[in-house]
Amino acid sequence: MQGLNTQDTSAEPTPDLQLQIAHVLLVDVVGYSKLLVNEQIELLHELNQIVRGTESFRAADATGKLIRVPTGDGMALLFFSSPEEPVRCALEISKALQQHPDIQLRMGIHSGPVNKVRDVNDKTNFAGGGINVAQRVQDCGDAGHILLSAHIAEDLAHYRHWQPYLHDLGECEVKHGLRLHLFNLYKENLGNQQVPEKLKRGKRWKQTSTVWPIGTSRWPRIVLVALLLSAIAVVISSLILFHRATSPKVTSAPGARVSTAASIPEKSIAVLPFENLSDEKENAYFADGIQDEILTDLARVADLKVISRTSVMQYKTGTKRNLREIATDLGVAHVLEGTVQRAGNRVRVSAQLIDARTDSHLWAERYDRNSEDVFAIQSEVAKNIVAQLKVNLSPSEKAAIDVRPTRDLEAFDLYLQAKQLINTFHETPDWKETLLKALRLLDEAIARDGNFALAYCLATRANIDLYWFNLDHTPVRLAQARAMAQKALTLAPDSGEAHLAQALVYYKGDRDYVRAREELAIARRTLPNSAEVYSATGWIDRRQGQWEDAVKNLEKAAELDPRNSMTLNDLAVLYDVLRRYDDEESVFDRAIAANPSSATYFQLERAGIALQKGNIKTARNLLGSLPAGYDPAGATTSTRINLALYERDATSAAKILAASNLEELVGGTGSLLPRSWFEALIARAQGNTQKARDAFAMARLKIEAKLHDQPNDGALVAMLGLIDAGLGHNEEALAEGRRAVELRPISNDALDGAVVIGNLAMIYAWVGDNNSAIERLTFLAKTPGGPDYGQLKFDPAWDSLRSDMRFTNIVEGLGPAAAH
Repeated sequence: MQGLNTQDTSAEPTPDLQLQIAHVLLVDVVGYSKLLVNEQIELLHELNQIVRGTESFRAADATGKLIRVPTGDGMALLFFSSPEEPVRCALEISKALQQHPDIQLRMGIHSGPVNKVRDVNDKTNFAGGGINVAQRVQDCGDAGHILLSAHIAEDLAHYRHWQPYLHDLGECEVKHGLRLHLFNLYKENLGNQQVPEKLKRGKRWKQTSTVWPIGTSRWPRIVLVALLLSAIAVVISSLILFHRATSPKVTSAPGARVSTAASIPEKSIAVLPFENLSDEKENAYFADGIQDEILTDLARVADLKVISRTSVMQYKTGTKRNLREIATDLGVAHVLEGTVQRAGNRVRVSAQLIDARTDSHLWAERYDRNSEDVFAIQSEVAKNIVAQLKVNLSPSEKAAIDVRPTRDLEAFDLYLQAKQLINTFHETPDWKETLLKALRLLDEAIARDGNFALAYCLATRANIDLYWFNLDHTPVRLAQARAMAQKALTLAPDSGEAHLAQALVYYKGDRDYVRAREELAIARRTLPNSAEVYSATGWIDRRQGQWEDAVKNLEKAAELDPRNSMTLNDLAVLYDVLRRYDDEESVFDRAIAANPSSATYFQLERAGIALQKGNIKTARNLLGSLPAGYDPAGATTSTRINLALYERDATSAAKILAASNLEELVGGTGSLLPRSWFEALIARAQGNTQKARDAFAMARLKIEAKLHDQPNDGALVAMLGLIDAGLGHNEEALAEGRRAVELRPISNDALDGAVVIGNLAMIYAWVGDNNSAIERLTFLAKTPGGPDYGQLKFDPAWDSLRSDMRFTNIVEGLGPAAAH
């Protein structure tokens, strides 16, 4: 394609101009360069007449919502009202070309951000990811093809009239190794039904790879999300229905699929929260428990797709439900609704199964029984649904549905109360106390029934969360988690829940990824619909460097739990580590659509991506439009500091830090870092040697205190090495950096291993061993989780290497053209 008058996403918009979402149609003449000059002129004149004559073009132009950008051998049309506009226009052009067989076109369509820029002629033009991706989509096609990115195919999939014409092509590798998930649009005699030659030549995948971040220029997203959940979860939990539906299988991320009516399995269901009709409103946990147990029973059936609890709980009762929209959101054909009323020793449960596609009732039943029959009610509801949906039920699955978790109803009642606390602890102001309260309830339940295996599983989860989130990161707490998991396995050796609990102990407590994976494989046999099993397997895939498997498992988790912010964040982090920023931002869009209250957080994330890509002005604009005071875990402060340092404005960086009263801020090593670390970096950039030494000395004390409780934490040891390098303690710094690599080798932990090697590279740079620093950076530039372009290009921490041509080549290799 010649002369596209646009720029890569690294092009800097002027500060007063904002990004817009455009629906972009790129049109390219095939074989244009082979024509004589006068033939080119005549062909373009004829093409312009055809395009201007289409109904879609005229309608958008009449409303002033169309931008036309000539590209030399074609054009870019930017529509702003609906994603259907460029698709209709493409089909209208294709139809008109039937009368002009001499004009061969290929077209690419994508929705994404664009912004106004001033070009070399000082004229207003447009640039941005929306145009860049559309061009790469188009580049995959041959004459006659109308190719769509998965992002815009997702939008079209919500319209039934488009669904038959969307044909999944899988993924195509384009410029700089980017993989795009593409759809071919054709109908009747319009478009080209053939698979594009580029995809036939082997550059086609079903799934792709992924990974994780390193460096002082970006915060560790998993740590930040864990901290953010407590701040945003209360808002998220209050959302009943959302304005925009999202498909559980969609994202422009490679490997994702558009959820259409045709792709939604017939045997699929979402068990929505049951309404509590009891006079005692505190019995809400009991209604939730009944719903959750029915959901759990159904989730044991391999022949049935069942949406996980986190996603369905966002559709709490109290607001009129649009079941068709909910089913589309969740990617299912059926929904189950119900009510629970408890009075004394009696319980009444009503349930109804609905085909959401037609709003027709398939089955309904009311159970009015003694409370002791609650387990039988749950089993009967599950079996009735299985029968109605004609689901294959194996003998072992039937037996699992029939199992009574306990003979003690009061123990079960205590278990349900604890389960609600553990499922929602991150929504409470005091995570530790909430988890400890749950453990006290479980202790009571176990005291009443020492054979209550599920109670031990739940106790394992509470204990390991206390340990994992550093709420009680002690050997005693880990031992408690280990003992609870072992007891559960002893009582129920075939229980998927027990093997999942054991896997969490191996993963979060011991970092024993091999044994954790073995336990998860066993758990999956009896928990085929467990999003948590798929997520945990994806976590291990990342640690072991099995990136394609990580994507596959996390996409499956997102399919089963499509409105779970943590799962979507996991996907975004994977794309971040691969430096596949366009894909990462498409996951942001998906997460915002699922939870609109998270938009501010993802705006902050986008600012971080802009810095990684070296887009300084874009980062400044995004940070400048954040709400005043928005600084979760100090992430906004640390990002602003990085931006100021990248701009060589250490004075502003110092003012930004001074404005924060936080003693710890999210850093780039996987943990919170003391503010003295940031003070040291700023002083170092200012050239104030004594102030930097004083700050490094204070930071050393803080890191040493953390290492007292976690002496084998490779990330913390690497930080200590960086601090000693800043203090001029070169021998100690090198010894600590090398020990950190030994503690967390990339061969054992591909995730943290890259971070630790990156810090060792910086230690070498600070002590003056440029060769060793370059050697590691050369490796990391080609490694998932290695440093990003913005960090190496602008961060003053790397200044000692800037005169080395080898370093320049590394930076250029990571430049904007390669930063997707």
